[in-house]
Amino acid sequence: MTAKARIEASLTHALQPERLDVIDESRQHAGHKPEFAGQDGTHMRVRIVSKAFEGKSRIERHRIINDILKPELQAGLHALAVEASAPGEPTRW
Repeated sequence: MTAKARIEASLTHALQPERLDVIDESRQHAGHKPEFAGQDGTHMRVRIVSKAFEGKSRIERHRIINDILKPELQAGLHALAVEASAPGEPTRW
């Protein structure tokens, strides 16, 4: 299973999102560090809409996602961009 698939599965299970986009941006960062050369799953962007974020600040939302994805972060996920919204909130994506 790819890092992208694991992230999608973890977030879907934990947050039951109305919308979830997981984008692997690793190739855009090729050359930044030699150890990342040719690797997928090192730089990811998560765009998510979930009722779990209602009444939560941006920082709280990021903490929730970071806690869920802790195993991925420990296993080699180097960078994680998060865009998290509650239903009905405007999104830029």
